[in-house]
Amino acid sequence: MKILYHHRTASKDGQAVHIEEMIEALRHLGHEVRIVAPAVSENGKMGGNVGWVHRLKAALPKAVYELLELAYTLVAYRQLKLAAAEFKPDFIYERYNLFLMAGSLIKKRLGIPLLLEVNAPLVQERSSHSGGLTLQGLARWAEGRAWRSADYVLPVTAVLAEHVKAYGVPAERIKVIPNGINKAHFAQAPEPEVARRALGLDGRLVLGFTGFVRPWHGVDRVVRWLAKPGTPDNAFLLVVGDGPVRSELEQLARSLGVADKMRFTGVVDRSKVPEHVAAFDIALQPAVTAYASPLKMMEYLVLGKAIVAPAEPNLREILVDGSNAVLFDGASASGLESALDRLAKNAELREVLARGAVETIDQLELTWDGNARKAVALAQEAL
Repeated sequence: MKILYHHRTASKDGQAVHIEEMIEALRHLGHEVRIVAPAVSENGKMGGNVGWVHRLKAALPKAVYELLELAYTLVAYRQLKLAAAEFKPDFIYERYNLFLMAGSLIKKRLGIPLLLEVNAPLVQERSSHSGGLTLQGLARWAEGRAWRSADYVLPVTAVLAEHVKAYGVPAERIKVIPNGINKAHFAQAPEPEVARRALGLDGRLVLGFTGFVRPWHGVDRVVRWLAKPGTPDNAFLLVVGDGPVRSELEQLARSLGVADKMRFTGVVDRSKVPEHVAAFDIALQPAVTAYASPLKMMEYLVLGKAIVAPAEPNLREILVDGSNAVLFDGASASGLESALDRLAKNAELREVLARGAVETIDQLELTWDGNARKAVALAQEAL
């Protein structure tokens, strides 16, 4: 099929991973993909210089910036219209962004089926974070219009699907497609013992976290657990990434006398992530956004890691306590610590969870190729 892939993302983060992997998967299945997006090179790789966007956002009144976001729809509409005229796509696959309705306008104008991938309820998210949202009424209208216009809306969790339903989208037009994993990218990861030796962690019980660490992630609780009496002496926290709380966590480790039991790698190239995650004995997901489908969780699963995570509804769509993870009560003051105690002292349980984790990927088809197949099948139905 000929697929017109549209998004408004230029950042080089988890969003980019999702976009690039989905495009690669569609092409791997033999489909032709044309990309319409900002700051994208010929091979579809992202990461343009978008610092000016952040400076503009900081300089302008919030309402003005939000109107500019809405106005970008006209720019994107023109780009999509030109691309559609030349490329003649079978369908449009659009990654939803706030105030972005270009895909729905093209669908209405040209009659091309539209699949809309939704990763977050952005009106709610922007209202609560990122300095707030001024034009909330306009934003809610735009979000609802975009979601209702699509032939199929593809939220990443069933929890997020409920947000979509609340805007009046019929249930039969909502299909949950979680984030996935590129199995080939992780197939060459070293054995855990080899990975630990390469990182100078031979003989350690490695607790690992990947990503950009923020205050709400709860990694500070893991640092405190390292200093708790009864914690195995060889326990070690490896944070594969960076984040705004790095200095605070390192200071906390020093004050508790466990600085030698923790390491931040700093930002690691995506190609190097498998060899780091391979070293984990216990994979950490201490907290989660209520509607998210965490990419790190897929990485933990595909490499067969014993996962510790809160028993939140969105995670329970994938994780089963005692089968592929140890789930704890996220509201409990000691739930995470008890789960860590249980796993750290039970190698047999870690092995059971590791086997269950690997099996989960195939059982639920949590791969980008699988996601691409599902999307194409929905497009064929729409056609």
